[in-house]
Amino acid sequence: MADPRSKQTDGAAPRSDPRSNRGLLLRWYISSGTLSVPQAAGPIAFSLVALSVTGDARGGAAMILAMTLAQVAGAIPIARLGNRLPLATVLRLLIVIRTAALASVALLAARDASYTWLVALAAVAGLVNGAASGYLRAVLNHLAPSSRMPRALAIAATLNEVTFVLAPVAASGLGTVSPAFGVLALAAIGAVPALLVPNVGPSHFTTSHGPSGSLLSAAIVLWLACAAAGGAAVAAIEIGAVALALSFGYEPALAILFTVPLCLASVAGGIWASVRNRMATRQGVLIQLSLMSVGAAFVALHHSVATTVMGAVLVGSVLAPMATYYSLVLDTLAPAQRRAEVFALLRTANAVGVIIASAVLTVVSLPVALVVVTALMIAVTIAVAMATAGRA
Repeated sequence: MADPRSKQTDGAAPRSDPRSNRGLLLRWYISSGTLSVPQAAGPIAFSLVALSVTGDARGGAAMILAMTLAQVAGAIPIARLGNRLPLATVLRLLIVIRTAALASVALLAARDASYTWLVALAAVAGLVNGAASGYLRAVLNHLAPSSRMPRALAIAATLNEVTFVLAPVAASGLGTVSPAFGVLALAAIGAVPALLVPNVGPSHFTTSHGPSGSLLSAAIVLWLACAAAGGAAVAAIEIGAVALALSFGYEPALAILFTVPLCLASVAGGIWASVRNRMATRQGVLIQLSLMSVGAAFVALHHSVATTVMGAVLVGSVLAPMATYYSLVLDTLAPAQRRAEVFALLRTANAVGVIIASAVLTVVSLPVALVVVTALMIAVTIAVAMATAGRA
């Protein structure tokens, strides 16, 4: 496999002025951190909206499901539509669409409109999520030299974890003022990338030549499957945290015993990856996948609070390093003309993992669901081990 540090970015070198480049990177980091705010805050914000409109907070789950399914369905088609336009322009258009949809949710919720319209608008907002993430990631290729790409991606992964910790808290606080106001405020924060994302010139697609290549080669599918399995492992712990607390005889509020260590470990892992600033080797990735598998197994064993928390910490500790590796390796595997599509698929793979975990938790008991998710992690770890052995 080619080392992405040896590759040139897509036809546009990073700015030569270091101070200017740092400023552009800072704008990209802020854009990256705020892009996911509506998605991270959605479960609480939509639940509060559903409660105000229908009297049942469970309606928020349907809105999140609609948003997530639309993201999966729209990732490739939407990303492909903009492949002849400048990256920043496409990203801004996608964010405008999402912001308008979320603002409409807030407006209709304030007027007690039909709940069906709220679900439909949540789907519209989700339709562009995957493509927007793909285009934002493609912009980074024009801002960071290849030698700094691992650090940039690790910082972005860490910011993403912080967003998913803080956004639900913000949604809860803003929702106490008004559920509609909460959605509107989060939509505004999620619109920040449209204002800050740097212009990087013409689309990188126009500077690439040669055949487009396969979007779903075996290698790409392998890493997307790893991302999906990891997303399922994390989602199973986060969604099942309340049930875990109850199973150990604690109050539901003590679900934070499992979610907070996971989040803190993920932030620590991101800091470690950013300081290290190197792409992991295949052996290193195997170790990280194995750690996540062991962590998921500890949680599934349900032996004690200590071992369950340890499992959550193991899972969280490798989240950011693995996310960084997936982004780097897909950059080397993706056809140059279709990188935004592949990056969109990476975000979508995580969404698929959340869908899998949610569906399994809905159909079977928590212990069985945790075993299923652990089996998925072990399966992708074995697949990577076999692929690595084959390369050797």
